Amino acid sequence: MKNSLKTHLSLILLILLVLNVCGCSRKPVKKVCIKGTCIFAEIPQTKKEMSYGLMFRKGLAGNRGMLFIFQKEGIYSFWMKNMVFPLDIIWIGADRKIADIRRNALPCRKECLSLIPKANAKFVLEVNSGFVEKNRIRVGDRVYF
Repeated sequence: MKNSLKTHLSLILLILLVLNVCGCSRKPVKKVCIKGTCIFAEIPQTKKEMSYGLMFRKGLAGNRGMLFIFQKEGIYSFWMKNMVFPLDIIWIGADRKIADIRRNALPCRKECLSLIPKANAKFVLEVNSGFVEKNRIRVGDRVYF
């Protein structure tokens, strides 16, 4: 009995360790599709999570991203502070059409400039750099989630 309990506890601890090491998130995840290509996007819930975004992460799996959801449409600028890898940033209007795109936004080096969209958005999707080009995504495309 004791060995069985120890084995189960060890297995649970191992699973928790693996989840922690892989960077698996406890944030809600939403399936987001554009032109038939879908990814699973984390949704930050708090102001702190929204301000940190993908900072300090080593990377994203190919089918992953982060979806920011704002209370109302507006101009929401982003920056690449404390980022390790480049992103494609997709601003999406309340009508769920792509309002603007920034391809291959590079991590900040010396200066960290704000990336300001050309149009209002209610949602912003961050994905791995190259996603937009690979999937031929354009301003005006509809986003489903």
